[in-house]
Amino acid sequence: MPADLLADPTIRAWARLLKAQKLLLEGVQAALSEAGLPPLEWYDVLIELKTAPDQRLRLFDLGERIVLSRSNLTRLLDRLEKEGLVTRDNCSEDRRGLYAVLTPAGLAMQKRMWPVYQTAIQNLFGRHYDARDAAQLADLLERPISAPA
Repeated sequence: MPADLLADPTIRAWARLLKAQKLLLEGVQAALSEAGLPPLEWYDVLIELKTAPDQRLRLFDLGERIVLSRSNLTRLLDRLEKEGLVTRDNCSEDRRGLYAVLTPAGLAMQKRMWPVYQTAIQNLFGRHYDARDAAQLADLLERPISAPA
């Protein structure tokens, strides 16, 4: 990025945010891979289903909640279903709709992945910030998340 653009604090912050996200996600993925665990995209789906009512979400709602793999959700669910981590159930309210449902094996996988993910978060990100800095950063990043579209 040209230096004159980075003179603008907003552009510089945006560029740093994108670069940090890329490096942090790559680092987390490497940690999961080294531990013999599935990709971070799998965790993204599993944790959303774990925290959903009855551990199930309509596919549209799941697509709205996940962060990492919206465009490939159907293929991702195919892989998760093949591994027995999720199932798909018909939606009684809408015969065309489907639910993604977390299985006991999916819950077990999420629990296996979390300690590695948590350690990677601390090693790659958390060690750079004290609690006050982390809280301030979270508050700053909440602004565009919560702002009306």
